Amino acid sequence: MSYRKLFIGWALSACALAPGLALAQQATRIVVPFAAGGGTDLYCRILAQELNRQGLNVIIDNKPGASGIIAAEHVARSKPDGLTVLVSSLGTLASNSVLYEKLPYDPAKDFASVTQIAYQPAIIVGRTDLPYKNIKEMVAYAKQHPGKINRGSPGAAILSNLAPVAFEKEQRISTLHIPFNGDSPALQALLGNQIDIHGTSITGSLPYVKSGKLRVLGVMDAKRLPQVPDAPTFKEQGFDMEATLWYSLSVPAGTPRPVIDRLSKAVNQVIADPDFVSRARAIGMEPRGTTPEELDKFIKVEADRWLPILRSLDLPRQSQ
Repeated sequence: MSYRKLFIGWALSACALAPGLALAQQATRIVVPFAAGGGTDLYCRILAQELNRQGLNVIIDNKPGASGIIAAEHVARSKPDGLTVLVSSLGTLASNSVLYEKLPYDPAKDFASVTQIAYQPAIIVGRTDLPYKNIKEMVAYAKQHPGKINRGSPGAAILSNLAPVAFEKEQRISTLHIPFNGDSPALQALLGNQIDIHGTSITGSLPYVKSGKLRVLGVMDAKRLPQVPDAPTFKEQGFDMEATLWYSLSVPAGTPRPVIDRLSKAVNQVIADPDFVSRARAIGMEPRGTTPEELDKFIKVEADRWLPILRSLDLPRQSQ
């Protein structure tokens, strides 16, 4: 065989391998709809770190704003190749359709489910200089001082805003809601005395609670959080309120099922690892994986629970 034929054969082989090599080197971007530094962002960075150790090329891409609409629209319009993944939640997949007049994406048609990744109860935190130390005292204060409490949230459509709104309606009190582009800027506003209380999770707020700068007024769960065992639940204070924040991964509709299955399998392997579970629980997250079909069913159950409550609040629909 001549050198010319050998070279041609080598060149043809290299060309055949090139697309696969290029794909292996491409990064999978996990798009987080909140600012960097918040609880969801922190958890996703731990997840990405572990996926990278498994040989995947994963980066975190923060696109905060508009209750997740900016991130959701970006992913919905991305190429359906599995390389752009949305950190989805009740807000992006359901609540936004009720809260906004018109969305630039269709929550039901523009995404395909991959897996759930974690959950945690919603909580209310407040500054330690407030004249109330728990939810029961806060309700009493709000009734005596209408309109005097400023409440932050990571976004209007986020459950950590919707659950407090439903609670306030039930208790016939009101706070001034101030939405932020994620948990981190809201917590900074709380620490800076710009707001009084904040609907959130324990993940982003835990360092400030442990340092004594913030206090957990109430946990929206049936049991106390192991990270803050002294913080009472809403039920312990006489209020029947439970609200679970959950996080999942979604990709653009039309993404090939084998691609979805590979991503789902890789993520579920990571979040089932005992060392990863320990790291997640240390920041207040409870890892939980699902199949794509299980996630579809779960989203429907959550939407059926919360959307009627949201509609009953008769909130004005927002423009972007």
